[in-house]
Amino acid sequence: MRAFFVLFLVGASVLQVQAASPDPAPRIESVVMADVQPHTTDSAVIWYDNFDDPSNQKQYGEQSGKLTETEHFGAAGRSLEMGYPKGSRGVGGRKIFFGDSPTSRGKVVRGNESFDEIYWRIYVKHPADWQGGGPAKLSRATSLVPPGWRQAMISHVWSQGEALTLDPATGVRNGEVVTQRYNDFPNLKWLGNRPASNFKLHGSDGLGRWVSVEARVKLNTPGQKDGENQLWIDGRLEAERHNLDWRGTFTERGINAVFLEAYWNEGSPVDQARWIDNFVVSTQPIGPVVCPRNPELIRAQDVNASKTWQVELASDESGDNVVWQSSATDNPERMIVSSDTGQFVGKLVGKKELGADEIYFCRARQLENSGKWTAWSDWHQPFRTTPD
Repeated sequence: MRAFFVLFLVGASVLQVQAASPDPAPRIESVVMADVQPHTTDSAVIWYDNFDDPSNQKQYGEQSGKLTETEHFGAAGRSLEMGYPKGSRGVGGRKIFFGDSPTSRGKVVRGNESFDEIYWRIYVKHPADWQGGGPAKLSRATSLVPPGWRQAMISHVWSQGEALTLDPATGVRNGEVVTQRYNDFPNLKWLGNRPASNFKLHGSDGLGRWVSVEARVKLNTPGQKDGENQLWIDGRLEAERHNLDWRGTFTERGINAVFLEAYWNEGSPVDQARWIDNFVVSTQPIGPVVCPRNPELIRAQDVNASKTWQVELASDESGDNVVWQSSATDNPERMIVSSDTGQFVGKLVGKKELGADEIYFCRARQLENSGKWTAWSDWHQPFRTTPD
């Protein structure tokens, strides 16, 4: 559908007739993952859950919401559904405890360790018709201290309108934990929630497809202000906080829990849901999912999708190094990256598969009803290839 405005001058009045906008560029909803992800054997990984194995759910100290096969990253599987009936604050979440957590000791992962630095990653999908901006909560890492659920520090990954932001907080003063309970806001010291991400996870950038969200917390050296907090969305660094005093000189507990959360302060304006998949907690950077070197791309579907589309892959987030260009295809859902479906170019000219253990970004376009191609989408949906 094309867009134009027709202006009619009638006496002293102007009438505007508006048509629909040009067809938007398509995007890659997800990719078909390699059968084995590195998180299953990586010694740096504290926790990995793709929500396909029901037995994993027994490890969570607290959980709510259902697993669904209706939505999942890749070709098959399950995801965690966060449901939002109209007016509700959301249902669906998981709490994983690890290290020196004093809570749910019977379910604590790697309970004989203490962690001063962690990364955690999830994939999030909102439907294409999502409404209302962002629910306030998405995830957090925290340090729980006995007795009860006192918190020495919290790294919040929260919504700010359609964007995400980091909102770090400390519960330590003069080397002592001063919080008396969970979410003891009067006794927390907030360390800064701006700037927010440029990426609109709950808006035009993120709707209708799976988006990776990864965060990092590094506690400060005791007595120094050198803590770190970082946020990556869709493979790009979107927000960071430096020189943080997470804990003062307090060292009795490390980071020991990560929560996935649905809570929406104002309540959802309509009946809707979002989904979470491929949850990882690690002591090292995690990055995107791993795919075969001839990966299969899954197209995001929407009402404006046309039959004919194309894809390009680049080995950098800015698209300066394009390595594969597809032929136009009429397959409405899938595309395999190979020399049969396109051509390898740039540093991969003459090859038949992508490089080993490399990260690639995708972009796509489609043919409008007018016979013209849309503009290319932004570079998005990064994935890593398997090693040799």
